[in-house]
Amino acid sequence: MGNKTNGLLALLGLGALAYWKYKKSTPEQQQAVKDKINSAKDNLNKWGNDLKDKANEVAS
Repeated sequence: MGNKTNGLLALLGLGALAYWKYKKSTPEQQQAVKDKINSAKDNLNKWGNDLKDKANEVAS
C-alpha cells in the first residue's frame, strides 16, 4: 500500500511541476505543447481506428 501512495504522490508532483512550467512558459512555447498534444491525440485516434478496422476484417 505504501508503494501505491508514494507512486501517486510522485505522479501528482510531476503533474504540478508540469503545470507550473507550462504556466510560466511563453505563449509560443505553450502553443508548441498544445500542438504536440494534439498531434499525439490524432496519432492515437488513427492507431485506434486502424486497429478497429483490422479487427472488423478478421471478424468478417
